[in-house]
Amino acid sequence: ALLTARGQNLPADNIKKAIQRGTGELPGQAYEEIQYEGYGPGGVAILMQAVTDNRNRTVGELRHILSKNGGNLGETGSVGWIFSKQGVIEIDASAASEDQVMEIALEAGADDVKSEDGVHTVNCSPQSFEAVKAAFEARKIPMASAEIAMVPSTSVKLEGKEAQQMMKLMEALEDHDDVQHVYANFDIEASVMEQFSAA
Repeated sequence: ALLTARGQNLPADNIKKAIQRGTGELPGQAYEEIQYEGYGPGGVAILMQAVTDNRNRTVGELRHILSKNGGNLGETGSVGWIFSKQGVIEIDASAASEDQVMEIALEAGADDVKSEDGVHTVNCSPQSFEAVKAAFEARKIPMASAEIAMVPSTSVKLEGKEAQQMMKLMEALEDHDDVQHVYANFDIEASVMEQFSAA
């Protein structure tokens, strides 16, 4: 998680606070981990993992963010079944060839390697995650990100206005102080995502 946070240029203070919040080190506050489920534009499934000291405040704020951006909060279990816990490692195509990545990953126990948009994505079970990560470290191949994530089994293709709405919604959810991770099953063209991040 630290590797991902640093890769996204999160300020050190925010990282430290998130760690303290997660370990219950912040004084006088009792935190709990809660998973929320909901829908985004076009029926996209969204899984939000939060750490909060006030679940009523958090659920209210998340409901507001979702409804403001074309989504809504769902019942527990409404979309959770679409996601499964997996190790996900991303490697820039400039760092290693697809054949190299495939060979190292499969030897170390990974399940799958996909290469698209200049990125090799390695998927593995949570149990073999550390071994697969160590195999890339041993070969001095830098990883753009490495984490245990909730990976969707299906995806929803979004275009135009719905794609823009979804990007705005993801940004708003990720910016929320209590939200640790947001997972969604949208499929948006890389060019559209780049336009949005450049805007």
